[in-house]
Amino acid sequence: MSTLEIRDLHVSVAIADGEEKQILRGVDLTVKAGETHAIMGPNGSGKSTLAYSIAGHPKYRITSGSVTLDGEDLLSMTVDERARAGMFLAMQYPVEVPGVSVSNFLRTAATAVRGEAPKLRTWIKEVKEAMERLEVDSAFAERNVNEGFSGGEKKRHEILQLELLKPKIAILDETDSGLDIDALRVVSDGVNRVSETGEVGVLLITHYTRILRYVKPDFVHVFVGGKIVEEGGSELADRLESEGYVRYTKAAV
Repeated sequence: MSTLEIRDLHVSVAIADGEEKQILRGVDLTVKAGETHAIMGPNGSGKSTLAYSIAGHPKYRITSGSVTLDGEDLLSMTVDERARAGMFLAMQYPVEVPGVSVSNFLRTAATAVRGEAPKLRTWIKEVKEAMERLEVDSAFAERNVNEGFSGGEKKRHEILQLELLKPKIAILDETDSGLDIDALRVVSDGVNRVSETGEVGVLLITHYTRILRYVKPDFVHVFVGGKIVEEGGSELADRLESEGYVRYTKAAV
């Protein structure tokens, strides 16, 4: 069973005139395969910083702490090494990749992660079945990655990658952002399919509880001021829906 362990993680980001601002202030979190963890909190609390720091974004500097995947030091790995080790990040704002088709992108990514190119006949069947589950038209495969995609199409493409690449740990940064009701249902179903295999740990970052009506978390973590201030089960998300984050933000002032 794969395990992501984050211990006493502190992260800073560069600001004007070479100065740095501390964003994360000692984060402790363990995510195991088969578990779904929701990280909730107000804007600016450090949720996305956590995601990008784990993925290896150069903008963020780890000042102390550790992040390991199955005992291996993730922080010593390059971004592509982290992906091959089993990490996956679905970004809040997926970037466009002009000139690269979805089909070529997916097969190249699968080749990099698996260490060899998937057999074409098997791969075509895999992609077709995954696209059908996500209610994506087959013509989608020949479009350039995220170019001219709607918000829903971008997020379905992220979940398509997730289903095909089969990582050990999936970090989903505001996957519900910009989705209408139908797209939210389809994307949530995709997250649930991956989680229910018992082979992937999911770290779901969100402001709102609406996606949690479809994706039931095993654990909910409230993130304020760059650290986790409360933890609980899905009932904590229900409480946040009615009470908001005010009592946490007031306490942090």
